[in-house]
Amino acid sequence: MSLIVVIGVLASICTGISLLPQLAKLVKEKRPENISLGMVSILMVGLGLWVYYGFLKEDWIIIVSNSFSWLVNSVIIVLTMKYKNKAPYRKRY
Repeated sequence: MSLIVVIGVLASICTGISLLPQLAKLVKEKRPENISLGMVSILMVGLGLWVYYGFLKEDWIIIVSNSFSWLVNSVIIVLTMKYKNKAPYRKRY
């Protein structure tokens, strides 16, 4: 495996897992107040375009990493919309 491929794989892993902590926090706390649906929506468009670009270039690293990121962001959007429709979260002491 060439250095270029290794860098691509490492970059893909970092990008792909970058929003997992946000997703975990959202699932745990069920508090979507600080998540911008506009930002996530724009990111989704960009990721979709990256996947399409990956298919055009026949580059599996681009396709897989951006598809995974698109999936994580899709879950964040669905959960954000679900939790925004619920009553406000109250901490109990």
